[in-house]
Amino acid sequence: MTSRLLQRSLGSPDYDGIRQALRDDTSTPVISVRGLEVRVSVLPLFTHDGRQAVRVSSTEPLTHVLVGVDSASGSDVTLLVPEVQAPRVLTLECRDDAGVVGSAQVTVTPQRKWSVFVVHHSHLDIGYTDPQGTVLRHHLDYLDAALRLAEETASWPDDAKFRWSVESSMPALKWLDARPADMVESFARKAREGVIEVTALPFQLHTEACSTEELHRQLRFIAQLKERYGFATKSAMHTDVPGAVVGLVDALNAAGVRYLAAAHNWAGRSVPYLHGGDKLTRPFRWRAPSGNELIVWFTDTPHGMAYMEGNTVGLTDSYELADDLLPRYLSALATRGYPYGPGTFGWQGPDAPKEPYELDVLHLRVQGAHADNAGPSIVPATIARRWNEKWAYPRLRSAVNSDFFEHVEERYHDRLAVHEGDWTDWWADGLGSGARPLGYVRRAQSALRVAETLHTIAGVDATEKIDAAYDKVALFNEHTWGAANPWEDAEEAGDSGGLQWTRKSSGAYDAQDDAADLLHAATRRFAAALSEAGTEGGALASFAVFNPGTWARTDVVRAFLPRDVVGIDVPIALVDSRTGETLAHHEEFVHPEDWPTRPIGRHVQAVVPDVPGFGYARVDVVPGETQAPEPVELDLSGVIENEFYRVAYDVREGYISSIFDKRAGRELVNGDAAAGFGQYVYDQYATAPHFNHLSGHVGAHDRTLLGDRAIGRGATITKAQRTAVGEKLVVELHGKGVDWIRTTIELHSGVPRLDLTYQLAKQGTPAKEAVFLAFPFATGPASAWELTGGVGGPDVPRVPGSAEYMLPIRHWIAFEDPELTVAWATLEAPLVQLGTIHMPYAPFPPTLDQEDGTVYSWALNNIWDTNFPAQQQGETTFRYAVTSTLNVAGSATTPNVAGAATVAGAQGRRLGAAAASGLTEPFVGALITDSPDVTETYASVDHPDVLITSIGRSGDERVVRLQSLAAEPVEVSLRLPGLRAARGLDVVDETVVDETVKVRLPACGVAAVWGTCS
Repeated sequence: MTSRLLQRSLGSPDYDGIRQALRDDTSTPVISVRGLEVRVSVLPLFTHDGRQAVRVSSTEPLTHVLVGVDSASGSDVTLLVPEVQAPRVLTLECRDDAGVVGSAQVTVTPQRKWSVFVVHHSHLDIGYTDPQGTVLRHHLDYLDAALRLAEETASWPDDAKFRWSVESSMPALKWLDARPADMVESFARKAREGVIEVTALPFQLHTEACSTEELHRQLRFIAQLKERYGFATKSAMHTDVPGAVVGLVDALNAAGVRYLAAAHNWAGRSVPYLHGGDKLTRPFRWRAPSGNELIVWFTDTPHGMAYMEGNTVGLTDSYELADDLLPRYLSALATRGYPYGPGTFGWQGPDAPKEPYELDVLHLRVQGAHADNAGPSIVPATIARRWNEKWAYPRLRSAVNSDFFEHVEERYHDRLAVHEGDWTDWWADGLGSGARPLGYVRRAQSALRVAETLHTIAGVDATEKIDAAYDKVALFNEHTWGAANPWEDAEEAGDSGGLQWTRKSSGAYDAQDDAADLLHAATRRFAAALSEAGTEGGALASFAVFNPGTWARTDVVRAFLPRDVVGIDVPIALVDSRTGETLAHHEEFVHPEDWPTRPIGRHVQAVVPDVPGFGYARVDVVPGETQAPEPVELDLSGVIENEFYRVAYDVREGYISSIFDKRAGRELVNGDAAAGFGQYVYDQYATAPHFNHLSGHVGAHDRTLLGDRAIGRGATITKAQRTAVGEKLVVELHGKGVDWIRTTIELHSGVPRLDLTYQLAKQGTPAKEAVFLAFPFATGPASAWELTGGVGGPDVPRVPGSAEYMLPIRHWIAFEDPELTVAWATLEAPLVQLGTIHMPYAPFPPTLDQEDGTVYSWALNNIWDTNFPAQQQGETTFRYAVTSTLNVAGSATTPNVAGAATVAGAQGRRLGAAAASGLTEPFVGALITDSPDVTETYASVDHPDVLITSIGRSGDERVVRLQSLAAEPVEVSLRLPGLRAARGLDVVDETVVDETVKVRLPACGVAAVWGTCS
């Protein structure tokens, strides 16, 4: 009684309750006499001799008789009747020693003949149940066991042989490197035979945290496995995380993978069935804008069975339990919208309408125990063996993941529904629980692209180091961010929260360090290669200002001039070597008495005009007549400006009150919005911390649980100055949840962009909280936003059931009205809410009236109760950019490409990419000692919607990676200086003309071109 009371009071699901609910929901009471109840289920069970089953249960043992057909005694019995092709009414009599207790008419109906593919795997949480290293070592042990079990059952009937699907390939890759050659060969042989399958994803990712290149690189091992061990990777498994980015379709297709088994764990935090999820049939075909497709299977109960479907129906416990529950589960699938009703899993929700499952084939995951990171078990295979000996249908097959998909593709492909677009992840809100390390990782993603490009240009193959750094980035983006109870700090098991987060977050900092090291080295190697090619000139030194963006742009460069190259007492001037024009510049000195632990010299800033994309312009350092001018202190009115914008800060209110676009003659800020522009908004919720999976048991249908909302107060302008490169305001505020907030607002001369930096000295607290930064625009609604591997928008399809109240974007959002397009970009903080702030508990009601032009950057939160850090603290930086343009063809922010037509909506995408470029692709100033050419371009394209993302090496070839923003297929001319030969699946014609090759990109797709250059 006590345990039942506790289960009920905590609202926690238990297997006994779930299973009893399934029994009750799949049986009909037919007799009720003096406290005795008899229930009947007609189930999809068929014997080998052509009979089907009727299961009868009673609250006390009786003799149950289907008159003239079959009888048996007991509390739970299975009666067999000849298979029916149409409903048949039979009489059921229930008898005890005194005679007939009761009778009823029972209708036996035709039943489906199911094929059930039992896919045995272990869900990999790198952490959660134990510290990360412990978990990974266990998974290597599991592969030892899986190999033994596969060999021990090799002589069993084919459908019953033990088979194992490696859900996440990382343990398999480690195992292959750590085991003797004979074991490795045995494993490879079993993989070639289809007894063991290594699936495509290295671990279970928050894919929305990944960059597009990172996502593709994480699948590179597939070709390596094929080459080294001779087995193919056909399918992927996506477990726990309820959603995936549209770019995953293209990434898997590029790796030769066409199948995806998604086991989504809603865990009560999400309500996909209220947002079209009831229309998402399983299986279905998931199509990207490129036209690439995956066949997808996913779990579909309203609250998510995830990877425990098979465990719940007894397939890891015993034959007897599976014999009781599995037929009932199949019956529920065939007759109900969802097999389990609301409340079954301990939390309530509407039983949304849905059509019953229509196919006669099922993908059923099973783990060796009722837990994450569970090892292999012989039990599912022994159940399948005994089952198939007794029953003809359902037929159980111990299967690897791809077995199911090949069966479905062969028989049902054209019947499957097609769904398009992003499958927006409901758990992406958890990314905000580790804002500082996430910011480091997102900076690393940008730096790695530039580092690889500069290494390649310098003639150095850094592929191995770049890949290793991307692997660290991806490992942070793996979905396990903490322990089961992250607020605890034990040394093992699910309470090892402090230990797990220390390792997890340190991986992010390591990744950023590696990226910074690689960019540092690449810059020096690039500079050395240019210096070798140059001639001695009259300059004191020079900088090659490299633009890692696709399009020519004017922007600020920040570079360091060491004292040993030019003494800090020597006045200098900067000259654009292309034109001979002197560039205004600003200097910040590093004096040994101030910074004895840092290189001595001066940091130089200058705005360099029209630097070609993927090219450089040489800026010479020459003797100057006087030292660079000191900053001019401005008055404290809070107004700064350049040629493009005038920005005003309201000190009393603590936000930007105006951004006036001088070219458009328009105000960009919605002054009537609920929040000010750039305003700090702090929400605290009336929910308790330190309860495992609390958010799965909390419903919020109004604002009742919004305990407090506060804004930044007490603004003080601490710096207002003009330098030779622009104007700057620095404002400090105070607010709840932080020691201080520092806002830096910058406009650079000649640069049509507003740069904003927010630094928060975050206080740690276990209280449930969220920080938003508000950006209300006086324009139309958001028209497009960047996703990993795609572009979203209000009219762009999304997979039904996707999260709607928030967006995990890559870097930019565009807003449009008939006259003006505005782009907003973020570097560190990917989570946004458009138009309002929602409660963070299902069904996520809004807390403000909708404002279409407002974006709320959801900078950080700690609403999770498990798996993510319980609190965060420390200085954390968030950077943003804003730009705008009039809606006319050929405007300053649209690449000037001859013959490029303006497509409806395209300007927003192009402007969004331009806004993000200043954050993610800052100019690199490489110090050179000799004088190479004044400018050079290393790669270019002629279509305004195609971006070059990086240049790498593959042996003697260069690899140019392209990404399209266009909503339709495009053909682009790619030019590489010295190009002699080109190849690639996307190359239209490998004939090279004038160092140029034609490349075809699918809508919102990617392409890679291998080129041999002289």
